[in-house]
Amino acid sequence: MGIAAIADLDESIEDDPCGIGVLSTKIFGFQNPIEFQSLVTTKTTTIIKCSSQNTDRQLVKSSSNGALKKTSEKKRGKREHHLWMRRDSAGSGQKALNLVRIIQEVPNDKEAVYGALDKWAAWETEFPLIAAAKALRILQERNQSLRLIQVAKWMLSKGQGLTMGTYDALLLAFDMDRRIDEAESLWNMILHTHTRSLSKRLFSRMIALYDHHHMPEKIKEVFADMEELGVKPDEDTVSRVARAFQTLGEGDKKERMIKKYGIKWKYIHFNGQRVRVRTDAGEE
Repeated sequence: MGIAAIADLDESIEDDPCGIGVLSTKIFGFQNPIEFQSLVTTKTTTIIKCSSQNTDRQLVKSSSNGALKKTSEKKRGKREHHLWMRRDSAGSGQKALNLVRIIQEVPNDKEAVYGALDKWAAWETEFPLIAAAKALRILQERNQSLRLIQVAKWMLSKGQGLTMGTYDALLLAFDMDRRIDEAESLWNMILHTHTRSLSKRLFSRMIALYDHHHMPEKIKEVFADMEELGVKPDEDTVSRVARAFQTLGEGDKKERMIKKYGIKWKYIHFNGQRVRVRTDAGEE
């Protein structure tokens, strides 16, 4: 009876290797404990292997689905961020063009200009600083220094645009429009307000302004502030300051400055063109 039960159990388990129910219903017919123990050991090993394989398949499937889900979420997030950036850029550019169009249509009167600019920004929940900065750049590219000054002054009157970029654009506009007194007033305000954060660019802009209008004494003053604050001049600024010292008859200061900062390049006119050539200091 035990051998027949084993044969029936083998056939049933071959059809279902993980058939725990078959094993539990058949084992009670055995009379020999040794046969029963051997059969249970063999079939239990088969059941454990089958259970392990099923668990591995579930883990692989779960991890694969999780990876696909994370990849799709990552791609969707990048796409949404890219579209948002494009919309913001396009909107501020259109606002800047509208500002340029408005400022060109109003008469050259402070009240009229400020009134038109106030209407332009009236419906904004926050001051459109990015659009205004782009408008300044457009006006600068079109060489409309007067309108640039008007827009920049309006921004400063609102407490907006207090940046080095706005100051630089305004100083350049004052230079082009020959408004030296206003440039000096703005420069003194910048110097006293942003003493420790003044950039090399602004110092160079102010020295270039005085150089264009042949004011060597003023160049000397700005350069003194530049050295006091530890701002190293670029080569163009060194050339302008050296020329100012030469004009003032202070050749010794010129030589000391050139030795300290060095001028690797200079500009000469050759065949009707302005060419940059290396100086003796640059060759050393």
